[in-house]
Amino acid sequence: MQQVSDYELELMKAIWGNGGTALYARIVEALSGKGMDWTKNTIITLLSRLVDKGYLKTGKIGRRNQYTALVSEGEYQIAQTEHFVNKIYEGDVKGLVSALIRTDRLTEEDYEELRRYWEKAGEPHE
Repeated sequence: MQQVSDYELELMKAIWGNGGTALYARIVEALSGKGMDWTKNTIITLLSRLVDKGYLKTGKIGRRNQYTALVSEGEYQIAQTEHFVNKIYEGDVKGLVSALIRTDRLTEEDYEELRRYWEKAGEPHE
């Protein structure tokens, strides 16, 4: 999966936040809601790059452009997490978890939720 810029990611978040598909006007509205008043040319250029990278496809609804995510937010997060772990921790997931623990990024509730998740993941599936 190709990397996206921070600006491209903001466009993807706007589309994901709209159920995975959005008209150009909705994307602009979502960006404006975050205080990102980008020019039309900037947005169109970034959307075109995302199409070229395989993240989006375009369609028409009348005369309006509709953008549909080809990569879900979850798929993107997983791919980026794997990339990050490989790049920063040389594939050592324990190193990432250790860093999160050392910096108090995980609450007691987080620990409990993870424990339940790991216990459930270790159960045999029928």
